[in-house]
This record gives sequence, C-alpha cells and structure tokens, in this order.
Amino acid sequence: MKSIAISGSLRENVGKRDAKELRYAGKVPAVLYGGDQQYHFSVSAADLKSLVYTPDVHFVDLDLGGKKFQAIVQESQFHPLTDQIIHIDFLALNDKKEVSVNIPIELTGTSPGVKMGGKLIQKLRKLRVKALPNDLPQTIEVSLESLEVGKSVRVDAIKIKNAAVLNNGDDTIVSVVMSRALKQAEQEAAKAGKK
Repeated sequence: MKSIAISGSLRENVGKRDAKELRYAGKVPAVLYGGDQQYHFSVSAADLKSLVYTPDVHFVDLDLGGKKFQAIVQESQFHPLTDQIIHIDFLALNDKKEVSVNIPIELTGTSPGVKMGGKLIQKLRKLRVKALPNDLPQTIEVSLESLEVGKSVRVDAIKIKNAAVLNNGDDTIVSVVMSRALKQAEQEAAKAGKK
C-alpha cells in the first residue's frame, strides 16, 4: 500500500479555543491513538489534501517532534459548509494487530451485458476489509467480464488473500440491469413477432 509522509507539531494546549486558533492558522487538530499513549498534535491542512480528498487508502508515516509512527486515517471531520477538514484521527499501526479499513473497489474488464445495451449500476464503491497492515490491498478488483443483463456481483463473491471482508455477503457491488432502450427494443421485437 502507498505511503504519505506527514510531519506534525505536538500540541501543548488541548481545547476548543486552541483548536480554533490552529484552524485560523491553516492547521488541523489531530489525534494519534492505538499505541502506548495518545498524541495530540496539529498538521498543515495543505499536507492532508492528498491524503483525504482521494478515494485511495494510504499508510501515513507520521513524524511528531522526531518520533516516527506508521498510521492510517481512522476518521476525518469536515466543516458542514466549507468542506474544510476540521479534525482528523489517526490509528497507529502494529504489524501484529489487524485493522479494519475501507478499500476502494476497481471495476475491470467490459461487461457483455453492457455491450448489449444494459445499464451498469455500481452500488458499493468501497468494502470494509480487516487484515494485518501488510496484507491490506490497495484496491479490490471486481471483474465485469461475465456480467450479463440481469446479473450482479455480490460481496460474498469477493475473496482476498489473508483478509476478511466485513460487509454483508448479500450486498450487491455491481449489477447490469435492462435499460429503457433495450426494454423498448424487446417489446417492439415481441410485437413484430406476433403479427
């Protein structure tokens, strides 16, 4: 999995007033937990753009005042109007401890159902995967090669080596449904066949 390096400054004061001042200065309050202790720090909002505003999942190499940690983004909070990041939580990674992460789905190939005029509908864009950090995939590939009209790919069809998919197995990831044009063509063909 790809990594992004981010350096943060440890915070001495923790509270609403301090957080507001940080945001005004273009910084984002952050917390790192999951290790021996919690670390409250701030990072530049500009450094987080390539990490947060992307569908990809990245490991984060955090440098907090000389201490180095490998982490993942656990949760980010956004301002409801401006969509700016107002707080971010990181989870420290341990090579022997499993983590749950939302991994993006990548559709591959061309569906024969779409070629015939069907409409492709993707219901899930990410799957929740639990695995050791080194076993986490960058993306989950879902092949469309055998997807005919009226067929779908469900979560239980996805198998990932050394990892477990936590989503409900009956949930549909992607399906091909009959488009209006295809329905109309079939109805017209049926009418023509009766005459």
